[in-house]
Amino acid sequence: MKKINSLLAILLFLSLFTGLTKTEAASNVKVHFINVGQGDSILIQTPNENILIDGGGKGKGDDVVAYLKKQKIKTLTAVVSTHPDADHVGGLAYVIQNLNVKSVYAPKISHSTQAYKDFLKAVQRKGLKIKTAKTGVEITTKAKNTSLTFIAPVKSYGTSDLNNWSAVLLLKHNKKTFLFTGDAEVESEQDMLAKKLISTVDVLKVGHHGAATSSSAAFIKKAKPKYAVISVGKNGYSHPTSTVVKRLKSIKAVTYRTDKYGNIIFTSTGTKITVKTVK
Repeated sequence: MKKINSLLAILLFLSLFTGLTKTEAASNVKVHFINVGQGDSILIQTPNENILIDGGGKGKGDDVVAYLKKQKIKTLTAVVSTHPDADHVGGLAYVIQNLNVKSVYAPKISHSTQAYKDFLKAVQRKGLKIKTAKTGVEITTKAKNTSLTFIAPVKSYGTSDLNNWSAVLLLKHNKKTFLFTGDAEVESEQDMLAKKLISTVDVLKVGHHGAATSSSAAFIKKAKPKYAVISVGKNGYSHPTSTVVKRLKSIKAVTYRTDKYGNIIFTSTGTKITVKTVK
């Protein structure tokens, strides 16, 4: 009888333990850095929402949609266009046309390229309005202990180079933080630092594919990420540059590159982060 009681106790414990694990899994936040070659596309999954940051270059939209559908995603709570450069906005028109999109965010800067025009037309066809991405604007989330806040652009910049207009998004999940920087360059980084908007993060999406015009020493030292992700493909710009790679090494950041690892997926429990890569 004692053995039976002991066995029942063990089975009860295991059933409760399994239930706890499922509950914890249901509150996890996942961040997918989708391999789109030379460009950016990032999926944030909370228990309540799916948010897409950028859609890769023109012609990459179908790859992004295929990836999202593989995750069984039909609806995007929000789509963020960090800035109008083609390697970020190029695939978004296709994404917006082929999925149910609830809201769109972008900085208040336009461009004359066809890729950007296609993006605007897709938004218009869906009857959506673009919400301005700038410091202090939040993407509403129902997920517990989770916030999504734009910390840049801090101000208006020149129109000759649109990188500093990049919408920079900070994701906080309980004790864990992710910073997505688009192509923000040194001027934007300095403005964020001056406004004391940067603090230590767990995961950093390295600015501008690892270009030397981003990821300044001061910015990297302040953010001091445990993990760094460089979204990059074959290019003629020497991205990522040795300068940036050395800066990340100097702070002992574990660095992942989409051109080497493929899709890079982080899972946050709010107190712990795990990472896996899928080619």
